[in-house]
Amino acid sequence: MSGLKKLDAKEVAKHNTPESCWVILYGNVYDVTDFLPSHPGGSKIILQLAGRDATEDYDPVHPRGTLESALPASANLGPIDESTLPKPDVKVVAASQNTALKEIPISNLLNLSDFEAAAKEKLSEKAWAYYYSAADDLKSKELNNIAFSQILFRPRVFVDVTKCGLSTTLLGIKAASPLYVAPAAMARLGHSDGERGIAIACGRKGVIQIVSNNASMSVEEIVDSPVGEDQAWGFQLYVQDKREKSVDILRRIEATGRYKFVVLTLDAPVPGKREADERAKNSGNLNLTSGVGTGTAADRGGGLGKALFAGTAADLTWKATLPWLRRATKLPIVLKGLQTWEDAKLASEEEHVAGIILSNHGGRGLDTAPPSVYTLLEMRRYCPEVFGKIEVWVDGGIKRGSDVVKALCLGAKAVGIGRGALFGLSVGGTEGVERVIDILHEEMATCIRLLGAGSINDLGMKYVNTQALDPLLWRPEEDILEYKVKAKL
Repeated sequence: MSGLKKLDAKEVAKHNTPESCWVILYGNVYDVTDFLPSHPGGSKIILQLAGRDATEDYDPVHPRGTLESALPASANLGPIDESTLPKPDVKVVAASQNTALKEIPISNLLNLSDFEAAAKEKLSEKAWAYYYSAADDLKSKELNNIAFSQILFRPRVFVDVTKCGLSTTLLGIKAASPLYVAPAAMARLGHSDGERGIAIACGRKGVIQIVSNNASMSVEEIVDSPVGEDQAWGFQLYVQDKREKSVDILRRIEATGRYKFVVLTLDAPVPGKREADERAKNSGNLNLTSGVGTGTAADRGGGLGKALFAGTAADLTWKATLPWLRRATKLPIVLKGLQTWEDAKLASEEEHVAGIILSNHGGRGLDTAPPSVYTLLEMRRYCPEVFGKIEVWVDGGIKRGSDVVKALCLGAKAVGIGRGALFGLSVGGTEGVERVIDILHEEMATCIRLLGAGSINDLGMKYVNTQALDPLLWRPEEDILEYKVKAKL
């Protein structure tokens, strides 16, 4: 490759069409014309970057080795003559420098809301929009938080709470607490430590991490530096239209020996409409094209979230998918994204299922879908036996250790945070994630002791008052009719 002459940026800029598409990555020019039709995120996202340096957009969202595996060696046309590259936009540089100066001592951040506010100040517009965005009018995202505040505690007194135990076992894996890090994509958008930084923090704190199918690092990189030999991970699976791709990733995670269960995500057969993400994407495209036309305004919609869903299968069924997945992997299977008691009951009757995660995808899928707390209460009313058959985990809306405790009182075995870990990483890297986990662990221990319980094993419905939520829970039509009749008598 050293024999290739340097290419002029003006020549590269001419190749910005589907018929001839060149991009600059890591100082080299690549001809990606033939790759356009097969790009998992669609061709438009590449065409938006055609004819210029795409490294800044490409690097945070692609694991190492992606370039080499996707393109033949012949696609590398040679190095770019950096002296011919256009000067960066002054406003972009100033914003970047300003962000870099905003160093916040993480010891000054006392709760997850502090981390969220700090992350908003520090992250780029694109990264913040992707992390924070939710579907449509953000009602489910808001309800995720509100639901916990509507549950009241019933503390007991004259109880020895000198000690408080948080340790537990999840799917046979020993853990320091029921807290886990839920799958959250594109961690390197917020910090160069990426998912590996989250993994190290989880290892140090004894917390399980579920790695996103859309991680910005490879499944091997994330787990290659375990804090201890017993550190374990779960892997989130989005089944692909091309099933062989899913089988390949399952073989890769099994080969590491570090991933101990597979989380099949079911609540996102298609991406939700995340308008904040779309606006940031569109705004970024307009600022970065430098006068090179790469499509109409309509072509530029979608956002990063929608691009990540390209190729995701929408044809999953109880009858076909679970047997296929069991053939594809021997790891325990957890179903993620259940939002009704009926589906929870069906899952508990499947021999292939070891656990379920009640989740509305952080409010990023179907807006006005119920918070996991509602589904927990539905299960307690209509299928309480499920809690004794499989492990029930939840995520969504966790801002306090007391939220974790409330979920445990309702029957959850484990409680996940997604955005909280990303915000911690964005603000302070690995140490930021550790600080987030420490805060929640401290709040959990304080809450349990003030409740008059000695450990998480003592928690139960007797410690919470959920009556404020009862009118909001689903009821069968016959129950509603009976209620109306009684109301008239």
